[in-house]
Amino acid sequence: MPKKILACVDQSPYATQVADYAAWVASRLAAPMELLHVIDRHQETAADADRSGALGMDAQENLLDKLSKQEGERSKEAREQGRILLTELRDRSRLQGVDDLDIRQRYGQLLSTLEEQQDEVSLYVLGRRGQSATQSGRDLGRHVETICRQLKRPIMTVTDSFKDPKRIMVAFDGGRMTRRGIELLAATPRLKDLPIDVVMSGKQQADAEKQLAWADGLLTSNGFTVDASFIQGDPERVITAEIAERGCDLLIMGAYSHSPLRSLFLGSRTNDLLRASQVPTITLHL
Repeated sequence: MPKKILACVDQSPYATQVADYAAWVASRLAAPMELLHVIDRHQETAADADRSGALGMDAQENLLDKLSKQEGERSKEAREQGRILLTELRDRSRLQGVDDLDIRQRYGQLLSTLEEQQDEVSLYVLGRRGQSATQSGRDLGRHVETICRQLKRPIMTVTDSFKDPKRIMVAFDGGRMTRRGIELLAATPRLKDLPIDVVMSGKQQADAEKQLAWADGLLTSNGFTVDASFIQGDPERVITAEIAERGCDLLIMGAYSHSPLRSLFLGSRTNDLLRASQVPTITLHL
C-alpha cells in the first residue's frame, strides 16, 4: 500500500490551510490522504480545580458526580465539533480532486498519536501555529518543534493562506538530510513542471561548487528545470530574501541537525527559518 499524507487539524483558523496543502500534495503524488483530529483529554479537564478535599463526604461525592457529568458533556461536545470539522474538510478536499481520503478522530496526545503512524506516513502536514497560538505571525505553535524533532518523516508546516505552489526552493547545505531531499525530488516525476531553486548560503565553502553541481546534475538528468547557486551571508536573511525575489511558493530544508541542548544555548536555525519564512516549508528528518 502507498504511504499516506497525514494532515493534522484542530479547531483553529489554520485547519483549512492544512487540509488544502495536504490535498495539493496528495493530488500531486497520487497518494492517499488522511485528516486527523486529536482530542487531548488533559486539556478538557484542566480548567476544573479539584476542591473536594475541603468538603464533607456527601459533598465530595456530589461534586465528583457533577464533574464526571461535565467531563462527559465536554467530551461529547468535543467529539461532535471534531466530527463536523473533519466532515467539512473531507468534502473540501474531495472538491480538490482527492478521492482516496480517510478521516480519523482520536483521544490522546498529538505527538504519541503521530509517532504510532510513522510507518504508514510519507509526509505530515500541520499548521505552523495551532488552536492555542498567539496572533503573532512569527510565533511557532507549541507542538511544532517537539514534533519536528521526534518524527523521522518529512513534515510540511503551512502558513496562513493557501497558494498553489509554482516554484520550489531547496535550502541546500550539502549535508545528508538536504542531499536526501534532492534525491527525493529527483525521484518524483509529478513535480517536474515546477522549477527548482537550489540555494546554498552561509560562509564560503571549498566544496560548494561541487555540491551544487551534484544537485543540479541529479535534478536536471531527471527532467527538472534547476537554478543552483551559492550566496554568501546569513542563511535566514539570504533564504528569506531569495524566496521573495524569485517568487518561490514552497521551501524545503533540513531540520534540527543539532541537539536540543545546543539549540537552547545557541538558538535553532530551523526555528529561525520557520519563523522568517512566509511560505509553507517542508523540513527533512531522514
